[in-house]
Order: sequence, then structure tokens, then C-alpha cells
Amino acid sequence: MGTRVKVLSVFKSLHRTRMAVFKDDERALTAAKLKINEEFRKNKNELSEENIKKMIKMGSDVETVLRESVLQVEHLGDQKLLLRPRESLLLENVPYCDQPRKKS
Repeated sequence: MGTRVKVLSVFKSLHRTRMAVFKDDERALTAAKLKINEEFRKNKNELSEENIKKMIKMGSDVETVLRESVLQVEHLGDQKLLLRPRESLLLENVPYCDQPRKKS
């Protein structure tokens, strides 16, 4: 895959992830959109293949962190917060067991 295609792929994946992570939060959606666009615009004239590969890797890593680590929390007053985890962040709750299960 060409470098240009990889850059566009990372750009699109960052925007798709932004839309999922900050769903229903217009302020965060706008801030993330502006930051993504600013960073890509700032580096659009980069010619060094090595630097471009590093930036592609950085963009992919940022997308992974956003997708796997960011939660939406809404303030509902002075002492209350509403946590809105995405389905992909929810794990199956399996009780911990020190001893392995016996096979039947």
C-alpha cells in the first residue's frame, strides 16, 4: 500500500474512532476534529519517508488508545457522574479462581 493511502487510512480511522468515542458530545467531537485536522495539515508537506512512517505509527497508536481507553462521563450534579461505556469496552465478568477447573 502506498504511503499516501496509509496516511489517508489513518486519517479516516481517527475520525471514525472520534465519532464513536465522543458520540453525543458536540464539544469533544469538535475539539477532536480540529486537533486531528490541525496535526495532519501541519505535517502535510513532510517529505521524509522515515518521518511519515513514524507519524503513521503515532496516528495508529492514538487511534488505539482512543478506542480502547477513553470513556464518556457526564456530570449529573455536584456528587454524581454518569458513565457511558461503549459496548466494545465491556468485558465478560468471570469470577477469579485460584485453582484451575477440573475437566469433566
